[in-house]
Amino acid sequence: MNEDRESPSRVRVAVVFGGRNSEHAVSLMGAGSVLEAIDRSKYEVIPIGIAQDGRWVLASGNQSYAIESGRLPVVDDSGTALALPGDSGALVALESGEIPRALGRVDVVFPMLHGPFGEDGTIQGLLEMAGVRYVGSGVLASAVGMDKAYMKLVLRAAGLPVGPFVVVRDRDWRLDRGRVLKEIEELGWPVFVKPSRAGSSQGISKAHDPESLEAAIEVAREHDPKVLVEAAIVGREIECAVLESLGDAAPEASVPGEVLVRGDREFFDFEAKYYPDQMALQAPADIPAEVAETLRAMAVRAFEALGCEGLSRVDFFYTPSGELIVNEINTMPGFTSLSVAPQLWAATGLPYAGLVERLIQLALRRRAGLR
Repeated sequence: MNEDRESPSRVRVAVVFGGRNSEHAVSLMGAGSVLEAIDRSKYEVIPIGIAQDGRWVLASGNQSYAIESGRLPVVDDSGTALALPGDSGALVALESGEIPRALGRVDVVFPMLHGPFGEDGTIQGLLEMAGVRYVGSGVLASAVGMDKAYMKLVLRAAGLPVGPFVVVRDRDWRLDRGRVLKEIEELGWPVFVKPSRAGSSQGISKAHDPESLEAAIEVAREHDPKVLVEAAIVGREIECAVLESLGDAAPEASVPGEVLVRGDREFFDFEAKYYPDQMALQAPADIPAEVAETLRAMAVRAFEALGCEGLSRVDFFYTPSGELIVNEINTMPGFTSLSVAPQLWAATGLPYAGLVERLIQLALRRRAGLR
């Protein structure tokens, strides 16, 4: 940190990671890759961790945030406590028993956060109020992208195909469970049950019959009182990343890639996503050229339908009959160097460090406030 402060002319980038949700460790893994990739000759980096109790701390910029011996990383909450950004993006360090000291202005925030209280528009709203530029989508796109139920409504309104689904709200589940179960049975079996506002495959189950359905809903409700139940779609999982243009051109789509899950897993779960030996990505995907072009165009339409900025990843099902169905869009996808979106851009010709640089530059060129 002291070495970084010797060059005040450099752009100051605050990388914010952690958070108080079930994707805390996923955030740290992505932040570790970002901190390693940022060009320190151009940027002064301020690593900021959000502990699981919600406290903001000045973190170590040299710590490894990888999974070690099967243990997930967590923010070390013993660091210097920070006040939230105030006017003009100023950060203040709060040492116990001492006068607060200013850390100075932050030029851009890289919010490497996933899930509720980070990816859902909350930190984006905080940064908007503080007048601080930041990487990624704004408040509305982040909120809609986080809530799978509303996301599907917006995508459907934009003319994009989505699969059948039922939303299970807390009040209906408690007071009108019979009607809810009947609606779900009309989807057919099996179904996928997932929290409406969570990511990284947290809380997702596959229910094959009514007996397993209620248990699956209760698992999802541990993460979110609002649950989404989707009809299972037979098809290959094809994913495409979308990146905002630096100029006035339309957003760019990466080459599509196919997720290949190893072993006997029924779907792309947490372990498959974040343990490297559990999945593989074939990029470009082995699909007809015309299908790939259609898929890339649909990915850009999804990005624009939500009003996304920066980077997003759009997930599709490619059915045996040749149909493309949008599964979901992720406005802050997994971002380790081995995650799907960065791998897709690497296969398209943009390596990880270049992708990080592009996202910072996009944020710096964004004007604060309404756009």
